[in-house]
Amino acid sequence: MKFETFEAGRWVPQYQYKSFSPVTVNHEWSWEDPQINTLLERASRALAELDAFTLIVPDVDLFIQMHITKEANNSSRIEGTQTEMDEAVLDSSQLAPEKRDDWQEVQNYVQAINEAVEELERLPLSNRLLKHTHAILMQGVRGEHKSPGELRVRHRGLN
Repeated sequence: MKFETFEAGRWVPQYQYKSFSPVTVNHEWSWEDPQINTLLERASRALAELDAFTLIVPDVDLFIQMHITKEANNSSRIEGTQTEMDEAVLDSSQLAPEKRDDWQEVQNYVQAINEAVEELERLPLSNRLLKHTHAILMQGVRGEHKSPGELRVRHRGLN
């Protein structure tokens, strides 16, 4: 399949909406742009370095979990959460009471990522999976009463 002319799928009319139907990507690929070769070589090298790194890390699962926690902490800051990385790895009983709400948001994020990755073994990337993941994110935190696990409904006349 020619990379430069690839189309990811098409919009299929349904009842009162359209859905996107992706095409499969497990084809033999070809391309004319030499820059793609350079990018593929860089990606392959980065993957090889990551693979080699797993050989020297004593506990790869812990390493991955710490990166998930770091991502959760950084992402939660967008929402105004003030948990530091060292606090994010503590038990809630070790935190000052005023820090526990922010800490819980980070913990929900970690749980949501972990469960979503597990669910991807059984489910496709779908609204069902996204809704479930969002419901986990919102458990017991700010915004928990704002339809967790549901898509926003856009009302007519509103942008």
